[in-house]
Amino acid sequence: MTDHCHWLAEAAAKHERLPDLHHAFCDHLLAESLPIWRASLGVEILHPETSGAQLRWIASETSIEVMPRSGNAAMEIYASSPVRIVDETRQTYRRRLTGPISDMPLLEELRQAGATDYVIIPLAFLDPGRIAHMSFATRQEGGFSGHDLARLHEAARLFSPYAERHVLRRIAINLLDTYLGHRSGERVFSGAIERGAVENIRSIICMADLRGFTRFSDEQPIEIVLATLNEFFGIMVDAIASQGGEVLKFMGDALLAIFPEIDHDLAGPSEAAIAAVRKASKGIAELNRLRAADDTPPSAFGLALHAGEVAYGNVGGRNRLDFTVTGPAVNHTSRLLELSKKIDRPVLISGSFAECCRLPLARLGKYRLRDVARSHDVYVLNETVAPPGK
Repeated sequence: MTDHCHWLAEAAAKHERLPDLHHAFCDHLLAESLPIWRASLGVEILHPETSGAQLRWIASETSIEVMPRSGNAAMEIYASSPVRIVDETRQTYRRRLTGPISDMPLLEELRQAGATDYVIIPLAFLDPGRIAHMSFATRQEGGFSGHDLARLHEAARLFSPYAERHVLRRIAINLLDTYLGHRSGERVFSGAIERGAVENIRSIICMADLRGFTRFSDEQPIEIVLATLNEFFGIMVDAIASQGGEVLKFMGDALLAIFPEIDHDLAGPSEAAIAAVRKASKGIAELNRLRAADDTPPSAFGLALHAGEVAYGNVGGRNRLDFTVTGPAVNHTSRLLELSKKIDRPVLISGSFAECCRLPLARLGKYRLRDVARSHDVYVLNETVAPPGK
């Protein structure tokens, strides 16, 4: 046991990723004369699209399987697996693979591959609600001996805190990515949590919202309203993220996103923002084709693009903070989005954005923005300009 403890402490310092540590640990057990042929580590994680991961080691070859959060096929596999038994009983489950196995396809697959014995051991995480387990299979004639099983239980117990440490770190990163965005989440995770601690950055600011959403939400069932919001946000987030932008906030039916400067230049981010707008427009058009087939009202959106300096960091109460951008440039973008509704244009672009963008834009004219001093040049994408005389 002491040798395993020392080895794990040293290995954990060398391997930052859990798959690498698990692989090295299985190699170590094999080198220590434990007759394992296959080993698996199953952990539960918090992520909107995946429920967990299985790290598999087979004869010193590693693979990783990520489990989707939902799906009939995944549920059917789980229902007839040893994992379900361990999850429900929190007890070790062992099965000798000496004859055909009709109730557990996984074990029959292992038996046909030459396995003679299988054991799955729950890991004792400090958080009892977090499911984790290690399993081992052998091809040794006669299966695992009693001494082998005792050593495998010891190995699982020693590995458990290292696995939980990695899982908790991954959960923290996933949650920050999901609720704050990747760039902002990284800053918070690295310690940027002091209220008022901000960094002044130049950025392209993007605001978008659904048109007519108040009336739509009054007239439609809540299920359709929520589905519409998720469809809209899904398209917008995918389009923005695909071009290197980051959505910082959802506000009712609206969102706020940024494309930060690159090497003290906003030309690249401004072009990325326009590419994101065009991708989102195509996505909304495709969505509306599908909605028309279901007799669901179409979705229309408004969007504003502006360039300027923003304060990027923490604002809020002492114990409840928001990591976002603030400043006059954000207010300017908000008023530009407001103007887009008033003059019935889907996309409006500020003069500041046009100055740093190398792509051709069409000047719409000078407009007053509510609570913003003087009139400002407003632009649109070329394809959105109305023909002369209209």
